[in-house]
Amino acid sequence: MNDHALQFKNVTFQYNNEPIPIIKNLDLQINKGEFVSVIGPSGSGKSTLFKLVTGLEQQTSGSILLQNKSVSNRLGQVGYMPQQDLLLPWRTIVENALLPLEIKGMKKREAYTQVVNLLEEFGLAGVEDKFPSELSGGMRQRVSFLRSILSGAQILLLDEPFSALDAITRLSLQEWLVTQWQKRKNTILFITHDVNEALFLSDRIFIFTEKPVTELKEVNVPLGRPRSLKDLNHPKMIELKEMLLDELRAKVNL
Repeated sequence: MNDHALQFKNVTFQYNNEPIPIIKNLDLQINKGEFVSVIGPSGSGKSTLFKLVTGLEQQTSGSILLQNKSVSNRLGQVGYMPQQDLLLPWRTIVENALLPLEIKGMKKREAYTQVVNLLEEFGLAGVEDKFPSELSGGMRQRVSFLRSILSGAQILLLDEPFSALDAITRLSLQEWLVTQWQKRKNTILFITHDVNEALFLSDRIFIFTEKPVTELKEVNVPLGRPRSLKDLNHPKMIELKEMLLDELRAKVNL
């Protein structure tokens, strides 16, 4: 059996009041433990793809498989980290982080212990009793990622999680995210508008081009692991970056 974490088989999605589908007869496969980035212009269908994976929307036709099983109720079976951290302002950092464990019915003391044991690894030791308003954007995103990990899902959807951060914090968190991913072996599907970010993080990149989306252009990133940000200066990577930027520019309507 193929070791797929996620598969779309002939998937079509169309809103009831729209004459043309957003996604039409789409096939894709993502392997277990793979890091795949999704890029494309605004309005190209990236968020719709995520809604289908999470189960917030249901496909009009076709099948969506998680771990090789067709699953109609996917809510709770994939972790989701949005662009905004969505931390609850009245809860402390540790209380925010343990929310998915609470939802699962874990006793608060047990959930608290589980979270505290991970705080240092996530760069959050010493801030567990602070509130979100007291933390930087980068620190809040670490809490958001910890919360996604604690959901227990093997597939994580990250929707432009670093786009609101300053450039230095963003680079630091990209490196940190790769370390966490390699340690935990989750499957990550990552939306970004930043081509450098996609190249640094990913095994493969999917490009949204036409609408309706009938296929995603796929690019393999020719870098091994571990990798560093300096690897993006290799001539092959610069050439690939230019190709990706040209693809995106061609689809932007000014």
